[in-house]
Amino acid sequence: MVDHESDTSAGTAVADADEIDRRGALGVVPDGIDRRAALVTSDGTLARVRTGAAELTGALRRVAEHVLSDPEAAARATIVELAERSGTSPATVTRFCRAMGFDGYADLRLGIAAETGRARSAGWTVDIGREIQPGDPLERVLEQIMAADTRAMHDTAALLDLNEVERAAVAIAGAERVNIFGASGSALVGEEMQFSLHRIGVAAWAWNDVHSGLAAAALLRPGDVALGISHSGQTREAIEMLAEGGSRGATTIALTGFRRSPLAELADIVLLTASQATTFRPDALSARHPQLVVLDLLYIAVAQRTHDRAHAAFRRTAQAVDGHKAAREATA
Repeated sequence: MVDHESDTSAGTAVADADEIDRRGALGVVPDGIDRRAALVTSDGTLARVRTGAAELTGALRRVAEHVLSDPEAAARATIVELAERSGTSPATVTRFCRAMGFDGYADLRLGIAAETGRARSAGWTVDIGREIQPGDPLERVLEQIMAADTRAMHDTAALLDLNEVERAAVAIAGAERVNIFGASGSALVGEEMQFSLHRIGVAAWAWNDVHSGLAAAALLRPGDVALGISHSGQTREAIEMLAEGGSRGATTIALTGFRRSPLAELADIVLLTASQATTFRPDALSARHPQLVVLDLLYIAVAQRTHDRAHAAFRRTAQAVDGHKAAREATA
């Protein structure tokens, strides 16, 4: 009976989603459509499934994989049909929906329908699953790269909890010392954040060597901040350094793509990012631009909360390098 009721409410999902898309630019929720359900249709439904799939096992994982393999078919399927196609049961599909943060199958289906409808109208530029061939012109390569990054940015915006960004900004703004930990590509992202924070007078250091990082983390105290960066959330070095900082009383922040990852579970504050893996760029590299966007948002939020100090720091640093700029111009 429960499944039948879910299917009945989901039966109008595609039509309702089309109506929401048609009037969404005006911010209007059509009559007869629940406002909560309309909000579910915003960008991020499939991003939630993509992010959550890696954290699921067994039957729940099979449901996620089936939805991601053919979202349009999933938007048209009843709960019984989706269960049969994924080799599970309607009860499992319901549990999957709740694990993804939806009240039920109708909400999930409505969100997928709206999102796939937007993708169809946008055309090939969001079809980032196509391979780039060796002979493809650079114009097409650029389109593919831009499409992948744009989708990842939108997915990240949908996943990101701005309350967590606010908490992180407050912690960094009030910290005497900020240590940033990451390895490999995440280390490069961390160094960018360290540079930005230094420009506004925040005492920040970026560490990519685990020995040096552990030593620095051991010197942190309550009121300091430790920021760990790892898209998978499973990078051993980042986990160890963040854990050491947390054990000394520092506020811990994780920037990761997986909420239930070891790194995220260690952290007081979790900032989530999405990625759009493609045939021409693996997941870890795809995550770099969304990570930079989130950290840029965090940096600006810190600058807002330390406006006077940040403004003075900008002025002093600009004056310090003015002489070198003038020397270059004179010899040009």
